[in-house]
Amino acid sequence: MEIKIRRATPDDAKSCGIICYEAFKAIANHHNFPPDFPSAEIAVGLLAKLLAHRGFYGVVAEIDRRIAGSNFLDEHSSIAGLGPITIDPSLQNRGVGRSLMQDCMERAAKRRFSGVRLIQAAYHNRSRSLSIQSLDS
Repeated sequence: MEIKIRRATPDDAKSCGIICYEAFKAIANHHNFPPDFPSAEIAVGLLAKLLAHRGFYGVVAEIDRRIAGSNFLDEHSSIAGLGPITIDPSLQNRGVGRSLMQDCMERAAKRRFSGVRLIQAAYHNRSRSLSIQSLDS
């Protein structure tokens, strides 16, 4: 299984938004919290805005030409914001998240941000471990 990372485009908003909705819904359900997004359409709308905004760097991971997940870097200030990172729940635990996180961390280093802040739900420790692994790589 080869993971291909590429720059996200506005055409990716629907696929990425659906994955975002499903991924956040799955982790919220696992921890008995309400989902972050009330519908897939809301998540699609949010990611469409991020993809259209020049202040956000977005990447997608593809497996067999199918989008498996996405990640974003908010580049508006000296501290970059990392996330949301979302992976198709059926494709998790295969290195997709780590690849996406590594790409964004490398981007932040090249752009010489003074720091990077991971944006995450407090109960979701797996995304935090991805950023730590990426820093150690």
